[in-house]
Amino acid sequence: MAGNRKNELKALFGGGLAPAEAARAPETKSAPDAQTGPVPAGEGAVGTTGGLPPRSASSAVKAMGLSLGAMTREVEEARALHKALSEGERVVSIAPEKIDSSFVEDRLRLDGREDEDFAALVDSISESGQQVPVLLRPHPEKIGRYQTAYGHRRVRAASRLGIEVKAIVRPLSDDELVLAQGKENAERRNLSFIERGLFARNLAARGFDRKVIGDALAVQKSELSRLMQVVDSIPETVIRMIGPAPKAGRDRWMKLGEMLQRKSAQDIANDEMHYQRFQAAGSDQRFQFLFDRLSRRDKPEAPKPEELKDRSGRVFARLRRDGKTSRIEFSADIDAAFIDEAAAYLAERYEEFLANRTAGKS
Repeated sequence: MAGNRKNELKALFGGGLAPAEAARAPETKSAPDAQTGPVPAGEGAVGTTGGLPPRSASSAVKAMGLSLGAMTREVEEARALHKALSEGERVVSIAPEKIDSSFVEDRLRLDGREDEDFAALVDSISESGQQVPVLLRPHPEKIGRYQTAYGHRRVRAASRLGIEVKAIVRPLSDDELVLAQGKENAERRNLSFIERGLFARNLAARGFDRKVIGDALAVQKSELSRLMQVVDSIPETVIRMIGPAPKAGRDRWMKLGEMLQRKSAQDIANDEMHYQRFQAAGSDQRFQFLFDRLSRRDKPEAPKPEELKDRSGRVFARLRRDGKTSRIEFSADIDAAFIDEAAAYLAERYEEFLANRTAGKS
């Protein structure tokens, strides 16, 4: 099935570009010892740089999912390229080193680390060539260079593989570029909530009209306001250390922003982000580490029980108040007969209390 698919794509587009020698795999980051718990970076952390561990059953399932996703993406991209060609678009080949990123950032990357989707994209282009062109404009300030409207990941993949980039070049205004960039993100690989918020904030900082920003993100004015509110409540250093966290939606990012407003919360966040286990984890796990750490601080400490003492100062019982619930705990050496007498006395006094309250209201 995969062979037929590749043959059909090659027959349709003339085989694509020949891949260059594969780039070296990035160095593997060390992970913290599960037995000892989190170890602050630089304090006795032991890492490994050896080969990959044996693939587990879950890894095989994940790889199958990525492979199927790549197959679907290639077919969709082939159709998109065929449509572009049929409408008279001219596709040219450009060296990736002549292509600059868009003037406004949309995706979050930490220390150059790439996600599994990007690895699958590199493999796909290596095997079948680049099936859909990127959209560029002539760089408005640098002669002989280009600026990306959409297709940043394909440009990086081509650079990784050492091949030229298939591109459509159009003269775009700044507004047209960000609208194309937003449309591409919505149709291909949706930005996470926090990436959309950063994209909106970056556009606003460059003076773009709210309507243009809303159109680029395909959101209403109210949703755009919520995006901006959340991203403004979280320090950018925290956002960049966490990364896109695609599984964390608006509510959880909003709660994180609320927790970070608390006194000393940012110090706690900085401490958590220096642990090796945090830095070695995936983006969603980094979000969860920080969210859990700050959530623990949100839980109020249980109030200390009130001690009931006799005339000699010896504690014979403790009164615990837990919200709307209260209870008396007698010491283990208290005579059972006294506890029975105390229970009967409390029942009697409670009846008197209710009677006096009723009388006071009449």
